[in-house]
Amino acid sequence: MAAVVKADGYGLGAVGASRALAQAGARVFFTATTQEGAWVRRALGEGPQIFVLNGPADDLDVLQSAKLTPVLNSLAQIKLWDARAPAALHIDTGMNRLGIGPEELPHAMSALKDTSLALVMSHLACGSGLKHPFNAVQLRRFIDASMLFPRAPLSLAATAGALIGADYHFDLIRPGIGLYGSGALDADTPTLTAVATIEAPILQVRDALPGETFGYGATFTAAEKMRTATVALGYADGYLRSLSGRGYGVLGGAKRPILGRVSMDLIIIDVTGCAEAQPGAMVEFLGPNAPLDDIAQLAGTAPYEILTTFAGAVRKSGVRA
Repeated sequence: MAAVVKADGYGLGAVGASRALAQAGARVFFTATTQEGAWVRRALGEGPQIFVLNGPADDLDVLQSAKLTPVLNSLAQIKLWDARAPAALHIDTGMNRLGIGPEELPHAMSALKDTSLALVMSHLACGSGLKHPFNAVQLRRFIDASMLFPRAPLSLAATAGALIGADYHFDLIRPGIGLYGSGALDADTPTLTAVATIEAPILQVRDALPGETFGYGATFTAAEKMRTATVALGYADGYLRSLSGRGYGVLGGAKRPILGRVSMDLIIIDVTGCAEAQPGAMVEFLGPNAPLDDIAQLAGTAPYEILTTFAGAVRKSGVRA
């Protein structure tokens, strides 16, 4: 099992995440870019194998000096790499994003005759739907194409693909978001241990009367007397504005709904009946009690975006993460 640490470790910090994963037993890593790979190499030393998904460009010297393994995605990249060292080959089986297309496979075979292949891989377009019929189509295409490279280890599944079943596992699976707390499925997502916890402090607590409104646009009106708390968190910290009136914080063992709009650096939550709601108290907005997949669903987005924007921003902003 490899560990994917691209996008700065999904927003959690690639260096810290890589070290933690290596301590847990990971020996193969994937980054998106050569620069990311070089950072991980400096953090981990010479032992682990580090694949670079985007492949070689004008960074051949760095790839070689950091002993990174490029993923070759095109005939042009195969030619550029020119059998300098072992590489991986990405076969496009239907994502139509990166990879060698079926019509290019004979040319790739010929061009790779002197290259040692550390891996032949592809990527599922619809893995998040366990029963999506296109998964089986891509599986068959991958098996057929991989027969052209009988000595190479094979990899098809990322987090969601690994959950489809053993037929999709081959020699290596490449979990990314699954390492960071999300089951990555469209439905019936498994509950995984929270990896990131984000909390923000209450700045002010106030009592509100029926008829009073809250925040920009006055989009929420109190139907009865209530107690509110203003929290030091907002979209400048990566907490998505789409969570306005939909998201929640957790305080005193209960979900506290967001009232009105998320603003740049402030959120108002309902703390009626919550004795713990005092200035300085920390409210959880992501973590064991505010699961990643739940927050993503409320925001109308994917857990990947929640981590790379929210966790990535607060890790650099001073909000407690």
